[in-house]
Amino acid sequence: MKTSKKMALYILMFDMFITFSAVGLIVPIMPTYLKTFGAAGQALGFIIAIIAFAQFIFSPVAGNLSDRHGRKNLIIFGLFVNGISQIAFGLSSHLWMLYLCRFFTGVGSAFIVPPVMAYAADITTNKERGKAMGWLGAAISLGFMIGPGIGGFLSNISLRFPFYSAGTVTIAAGILSFIILPAIQPAIKEMTKGENLIQQMVRSFKTSYFVLLIVVFVFSFGIANFQSTLTMFLTYKFNYTPNDIAIVMTVGGLAGVIVQGFALNKLFTIFGEMRIILFGLLVASLSLYGMLFVNGFYIILLVATLFSTAVTLIRPAVNTLISKTAGDEQGYAAGMNNSYMSLGNMIGPALAGTLFDWHMDIPFTFGAIILLGCFFLTFVWAKKKKTAVKQQA
Repeated sequence: MKTSKKMALYILMFDMFITFSAVGLIVPIMPTYLKTFGAAGQALGFIIAIIAFAQFIFSPVAGNLSDRHGRKNLIIFGLFVNGISQIAFGLSSHLWMLYLCRFFTGVGSAFIVPPVMAYAADITTNKERGKAMGWLGAAISLGFMIGPGIGGFLSNISLRFPFYSAGTVTIAAGILSFIILPAIQPAIKEMTKGENLIQQMVRSFKTSYFVLLIVVFVFSFGIANFQSTLTMFLTYKFNYTPNDIAIVMTVGGLAGVIVQGFALNKLFTIFGEMRIILFGLLVASLSLYGMLFVNGFYIILLVATLFSTAVTLIRPAVNTLISKTAGDEQGYAAGMNNSYMSLGNMIGPALAGTLFDWHMDIPFTFGAIILLGCFFLTFVWAKKKKTAVKQQA
């Protein structure tokens, strides 16, 4: 990979790291923060879900705009919107303000993630694609890993201070991207115009990677279900503090970063992306259900780390396969990828928060069943696809 491409990829990794560390930063704080508003599990679920709702709506728009007009300006715009909304979240005094601010955080993220993924696809060959997606995945995981730790530490200053810090750093990332990130030409000049969100979703049903989009939806559902419920689960069942929760999530993220940064490309080469996806879905399902049967800090830490490592394997594997199949419509494919991910992120926390208020064990059982079902669906699809390729040969 040429030096200029590497520099661009490093900036993209930094943008993803900042974006997702800001998301992870609030996780250990939210149960305590929401208590100041007189809210609990259901409110937390909907606060997380509303970010995903905004991403679902705006990700296809951002993907298509990036195909037409280039990636850089959209990434910068997204970073500024994201940063401002996080500062406003810390300044909020009513619950409805929290919902509004998180909606705009979702809008900002929608204008960051698909253009970043499409930009990475533009500057890499098929051979380099898996490595680049692995690096971006590692940046995401590193953000999730460091975010909760920073959030737990900064919350000792005040509960609102982490939001101010996250917003300021995100805006700084936008300025840095404006100065350093090279502007590249859009991947294609002409594309299908006039499609609304529903038409784009319908078109995704006909793509060759539709089952992979279903995988994106399901594992995102599982991740969001786990992350939104785990903080409440550990707080209410074991009386964990924000610092305790930060440690659990940070160690899990660190394991994912190590695997993605140092082993993922080799794993792709040896086993292929599809086997990695299947393995990740199975381990994620078992470890999510296993959370119900463990106690003691270090055992909980181990099971949570297994789950985090499994899902960090799935994300870059799916992204790589979708990107390799998308051809010239990298922006559209990345937008659909993020939309299906957002659907999972939206439905997962909203449902998990409601189920948690019924009984704290139900979200873990339900999430495990969904992930296991996705494993069998993907296994059958991959087997049929392999058989079809052999028959054509």
